[in-house]
Amino acid sequence: MHLHGWESLKRLIGKRRRPRSPHLARLLSPPNPTSDSRGDVASDADTQPSSSSAEEPATTMEGHGVYDMDWVSCPVCDRSIRGTNHNVNSHIDTCLIAGTKRKFTQCTLLQFQFFKRSKMESSQDGVKRETEDTVNAVFSSKNDSSNALLLPGDSHGSRNGNTRGLSSDHSPRNIETFTEIVPPETTVLDNTISHEIMVPCGTYMFPQMNMDKLDACGTKGDDSVITFETYIVGRRFHESIELQQGARVSVAREPENVKDRNAIKVLYADSGRVEMLGYLPRELSKHLSPLIDCRYIECEGFVDSLPELRHDDVPIQLVCQKSVACDEKKSAHLDFSESLWENFLLATENIKLQSPKMTKYQKNFSLMIEEVMSHHSQLFTVEEKMFTGSFNSLSDEGQRLFIRLYTRKGPWFRVSNISYPEIQDPQKAVEELQLAGYIYSFQSSEDPFIYDMKEVIDLLNVSEMRKVINLELPKKRINCARRHELINILFSAYANGACPLLPKMVLGQVGTCIRISSSSDILFWRIQRLFFLNGEQDLSAFLLIDLGMIKFPDYVCNISHRIFQDRTDLLEYEEAIEVAQIMDESLEESNMEMVIRCIDISDIRMCTSFRGKSQSSTSGTPPQFFSTFSASFVYSKVLSLGVSFFEREHRYEDAIRLLKGLLRRIIHDSRRGYWMLRLSVDLEHMNRLNESLSVAEEGILDPWVRAGSRIALQRRVLRLGKPPRRWRIPDYADSVKRKIKEVCIRGRPLTSETATKNSYYGYDGELCGVEQLALQFYAEEGGGWSGVHSESGIWMTIFGLLMWDVIFFNVPDVFMSRFQIAPLDFDTDDFYVTRESLIESQLQKINGGMAEEILISSWESHVGIACRGVNWERQSLSDLRVAVACIGGSPLASLCRHLATDYRSWSSGMPDLLLWRFHGDKGEGEAKLVEVKGPTDRLSEQQRAWLLTLMDCGFDTEVCKVRPTLKCQ
Repeated sequence: MHLHGWESLKRLIGKRRRPRSPHLARLLSPPNPTSDSRGDVASDADTQPSSSSAEEPATTMEGHGVYDMDWVSCPVCDRSIRGTNHNVNSHIDTCLIAGTKRKFTQCTLLQFQFFKRSKMESSQDGVKRETEDTVNAVFSSKNDSSNALLLPGDSHGSRNGNTRGLSSDHSPRNIETFTEIVPPETTVLDNTISHEIMVPCGTYMFPQMNMDKLDACGTKGDDSVITFETYIVGRRFHESIELQQGARVSVAREPENVKDRNAIKVLYADSGRVEMLGYLPRELSKHLSPLIDCRYIECEGFVDSLPELRHDDVPIQLVCQKSVACDEKKSAHLDFSESLWENFLLATENIKLQSPKMTKYQKNFSLMIEEVMSHHSQLFTVEEKMFTGSFNSLSDEGQRLFIRLYTRKGPWFRVSNISYPEIQDPQKAVEELQLAGYIYSFQSSEDPFIYDMKEVIDLLNVSEMRKVINLELPKKRINCARRHELINILFSAYANGACPLLPKMVLGQVGTCIRISSSSDILFWRIQRLFFLNGEQDLSAFLLIDLGMIKFPDYVCNISHRIFQDRTDLLEYEEAIEVAQIMDESLEESNMEMVIRCIDISDIRMCTSFRGKSQSSTSGTPPQFFSTFSASFVYSKVLSLGVSFFEREHRYEDAIRLLKGLLRRIIHDSRRGYWMLRLSVDLEHMNRLNESLSVAEEGILDPWVRAGSRIALQRRVLRLGKPPRRWRIPDYADSVKRKIKEVCIRGRPLTSETATKNSYYGYDGELCGVEQLALQFYAEEGGGWSGVHSESGIWMTIFGLLMWDVIFFNVPDVFMSRFQIAPLDFDTDDFYVTRESLIESQLQKINGGMAEEILISSWESHVGIACRGVNWERQSLSDLRVAVACIGGSPLASLCRHLATDYRSWSSGMPDLLLWRFHGDKGEGEAKLVEVKGPTDRLSEQQRAWLLTLMDCGFDTEVCKVRPTLKCQ
């Protein structure tokens, strides 16, 4: 039996699974036999919503205290490392051997370890500690001491003014910088974020100027001169020019560049020759070009160093100085230029330099981190911000290896199998990531038995498994060749204790293995979830854009409310996702005991944690559609799946208990129709007919019961409400009992078994399905109709094209990510309510006969751009134009109104076939919608609801029943 809601839960969980928290593992463990709690349900004390459940110290699983010691800054390369003697000594040895240069702002090893601090520094440390306490008080939840991931804190580095929490270019010199990155809650009025985000664009999209170099070069008494590092991109080569370190360069505008009207080219200025070397980065040219155009500044520079590879981008230093002639300009022009200069200076303080040597996926990963930390910083502790910021201090190869591992399935990886063309020294990158706490390996623990041996065995290939079995289990005859069977044999031998030397044997075969640490995995899972706002998208979305396989629409991100009000809301949501994940895995493994425990935990969470939360939305609270990001929404998904599970097991009393709880707690949700229907059906299974009838009658009066669920309940009332239970015939009886036109056709089936898939020989003698057979019938004997088999697809495409401007209209809080293909309120009543005037205006145009014109314009303007429901490949523009022309304005406007008011309820169940034909001298067209059913098929309640609704809208509809050819024929 198919479990209703399982696929929906899988989509909610997403592709990447969240690492399990120890708290939830204890919560879902079998209860103590001496406990007073009932059955399988955990005690209320153990299941109280706890923000600490989402996170636990990351020391238990690793087997080595990753975060139980201070972190320090290396006095040679200034990177953050764990402060153990072994790590510090080995890291410094590596830096000295590599010849790493010390920065100007670094302390020497003697100063780092032994110099006494002045009173001024001591007082500054006091201010830092006080500020840090303030930040923690503002942005940490009430139990943040237990909630926070125990991430590495660089206490020694902060003493020396060298905090390494964020990247070297981005890191604050003291903790006060965090108060700028994360404004206090007191600045937020009525839960409104004062984001200046009107487009999906932020400071993270521009290159960062290296302000450390500015300290060395200085300025001429004011801000009239600025020195910064950048790169020459789009390199051009000349046979007569051999670029040398220190060579002079100049810049010049190239406004005629067709690819970038802000283009600035870099010229070789040594030896009296002027040759083009390439361009400045596009993001930098955007700010510099207006200043150069108005002759407000003069720029020149020199080659800072030569790249390792000939075709790599060349690092240069540029000096920008205000022009002397600017004093002679008119006041108005000067004021405008001054504002451009101030914007440029501001940009140099905020934008980040990304080395052109960075791979695409490096830039994308860094972009994801920076955007989340910029827009959701209140959801992270100071330690978490420092840890994510330290990612930029890793070497390029360290970053690449971590991202590669993060995007692979895992969880364990054999170091001997790690080979990527962009990572020249994987072993060095592994050591760096291990020192930074991003990964750990077998060698990190003294006890290999703390790991899940099944995961470790999975690292072996088939031949290695056979070798281990022959050595350790020589008496066991192996007749299987499948990988999963060999894994089970080895794991059973390990679990039963039949092979005590198995762990050492396996470890000897796989060699050094690594995996992402649980703490970093949890943290970056959270960042990715906040970035995409769903579980179905991941970093591959960037790749699809780069390859041109998907284009996202243009819209305005007008953010006025936070999705998660505070950190506690986020942690509760994460815990709910983890429960849903365990529920899904337990159903896959047929672990019924764990399934029931997940259901019980969800029920208790819904009953206790969210009892006082109002389901209604007011002007001072976030919009109602944000509720899909709440823990209660996730738990309701688990319970709805639990209802289907109990029904499959014929445990109707348990299903009734869950359904009544859901209906009592969740008032404003279109899923109430399904819950009402299932409650009425389950009560009938228990022979409680009067109660079943009362539930059906109550559901019909519920405004949130719609479409197929409403029709189903009305039909149940008519069936159960006969005398003597009910004497009065409901008003809707005639409407529900309306006859839907039926047509019966004959076809020669492939087999005589009616239970098999419906395959028939078509009119052309080829095998086909019942839908294709019906299309052939209507094209010939049925009246010369043309058409397509599309079900709901063609209608969703027509609706999306006709309502494109409405869908992507600027409405607050509906677009929060750059990777959306529909607004967040698309499936809710808010979609129509907030755009009512715009929707009605568009419907009037459609009703007035302008649908085809709107369709053509929308297709030509947006072809290939992703939009929910629009399928550019399946439907052609010619088919869509013919369909719209034959349907007519009034029926089409009525259908679009149904979708606009309740897209979620009406986006499925449309008839299988859309047919059209033209007749008469004027070429007038007509359309027909047909639902095709095989010998054993029958109409679902959603299909019946659509057919009755389409009849009300003026459509010609019918049901085509396919029957096998009689034997005598």
